[in-house]
Amino acid sequence: MNFSETAVSFGETGQFQLGILAQPDAPAQTGVVVVVGGPQYRAGSHRQFVLLSRALAQAGFAVLRIDYRGMGDSDGDRYDFTNVSPDIACAIDALQQQIPTLRNIALWGLCDAASAALLYLHDTQDVRVTGLCLLNPWVRSDASLARTQVKHYYTQRLRQREFWLKLVSGKVAASAIKGLISSVRGMRHTSKPQAAINLAFQDKMQLGWRNFRGSLLLILSGEDYTAKEFLEYAHSDSQWSAALQQPNVYRRDMKEADHTFSDPRHSREVETATIDWLKRLSPEPTK
Repeated sequence: MNFSETAVSFGETGQFQLGILAQPDAPAQTGVVVVVGGPQYRAGSHRQFVLLSRALAQAGFAVLRIDYRGMGDSDGDRYDFTNVSPDIACAIDALQQQIPTLRNIALWGLCDAASAALLYLHDTQDVRVTGLCLLNPWVRSDASLARTQVKHYYTQRLRQREFWLKLVSGKVAASAIKGLISSVRGMRHTSKPQAAINLAFQDKMQLGWRNFRGSLLLILSGEDYTAKEFLEYAHSDSQWSAALQQPNVYRRDMKEADHTFSDPRHSREVETATIDWLKRLSPEPTK
C-alpha cells in the first residue's frame, strides 16, 4: 500500500512539538503513536522508528512519531519519561485531528518509552487508547538491578574456569569482587515506598497495566539486561506477576535480539509482530 509522510506541529505557543506522520493512501482506522525513549529524538536508534513507521503505514496504519518537548525539533524544557503524559496526550489529539477516520489508538514504546506509555494510562485512564505495544520496559531500581547482575552476570562468571584462573593469578581486579558483594547486598533492599501517596513509578506502571482493558503486546529481547531486569522485577512482585498473566496480554520473546533490535532481521520481526497484533485490535474503542 502506498503512503505519504508529512511533518505535523502541535501544542501551545512556546511548547510546540513536532512529529512525523506516516499515513496510507486509504483512510486508516487504527493509528499508532510511537512514544520515543530518551534522551533521543523521533528517528530512533539506527533509524528504527523511521523504518517501523513506514512499515506500519504500508500495512494500512497511520503512525505519528514525536519529539518530546525539549527534544529534537520540539520547543520547551526537557522532561524525563515520568513527566511526559501531556506530550503523549497532545500527540493523540494531533493524530485524531489529522485523521478523523481513526477508531483505535495504540501506543508503541521501547524501554522508558514503554514505561511512559503505562504512566500515561495511570495518569489519564484515556479510553481512546485501545492498544499498547511495550518493548523491554524500564523498571530500574537498586534492588532489581542488583538481582539482575547477580543472576545474569556474576552467576555466569563464577561458572567460568577462566574467571577463577584470573582470580588466582591476580588478573581479576578487586573491584569486580566488590561489585559482586555490593550487588548481593543490594538484592536485600526494597524500593517499595512507605506511603501509598508517594507511589514509585514502577507501581504506577503496574496500575496502568492492570487497569488497561485493551490489547497489550509485550516484546522482550533475550540479549538485553533491561528486559531481564523487567522479568526479575515482575517475578519478585505478586501484582506484577498477576499483570503478566492477564488474558489481554500477548507476549513475544526474541531470544537473540539486543535492546534496540539493531539486527535488521530482528527489526523486521518486530515490525511483523506489531502489524499482526494491530490487525487483531477491535474495530471499536474499548468503553
